[in-house]
Amino acid sequence: MAQAPDPVTCPKPECPAADAQCPLIAELTQLRQLARTDGLTQLFNQRHFRDALAQEMERTQRSYNPTSLMFIDLDFFKKVNDTHGHEAGNAALVHLAQLLKDNLRMLDVAARYGGEEFVVILPGTDLFTGRFVAERLRKKIESSPVPLPTGPLVITASIGIDTYRHTDTDSAETFIARTDKLVYKAKAQGRNCVVHGVADLRTEAQISADEKAALSDAFRSDDK
Repeated sequence: MAQAPDPVTCPKPECPAADAQCPLIAELTQLRQLARTDGLTQLFNQRHFRDALAQEMERTQRSYNPTSLMFIDLDFFKKVNDTHGHEAGNAALVHLAQLLKDNLRMLDVAARYGGEEFVVILPGTDLFTGRFVAERLRKKIESSPVPLPTGPLVITASIGIDTYRHTDTDSAETFIARTDKLVYKAKAQGRNCVVHGVADLRTEAQISADEKAALSDAFRSDDK
């Protein structure tokens, strides 16, 4: 009787998928991160922003929780480059990116949209709260000069903010377009201001002290 052949033993893979230290997995993770990250500011890039916005708008349709979108555009950025040089302009962009990281929630999505324009997705955020956040960021930008070798550089930003609700029929592109237009209105109104979309906003008088405290606690401290 012929002897049964020895079972074939497959060699153990050098890089098993379950191995968290796998160099191949680490490399793929790094490439994936690079594909969705802006090289200068280390914020998300426009590609990732568009994917994230579509996802949040879909979530709004399912959950009825609104999604707010903010456009932030640095004022007189060309003048900064012309007067102080492009390195100073880059420093201003990096500085603004850090302010966004330090003053937003972990669930918010901040991205560089292009040039000196940034976007922030605020999931589960109505227009009243979004307007509060936008104004807080505007003040933070104005009061936080960019440190340059030649001295501190004061920068300001024009901000537009609008909200997508479950009753809205906008596509992601139309939502982006109508929010971006609000930035142009802010520029026309003198810059360094916030312009918001049309909605039935509650007035300050209707907001209780507890609600105001909750809004402040939802975002990080100004002391950062």
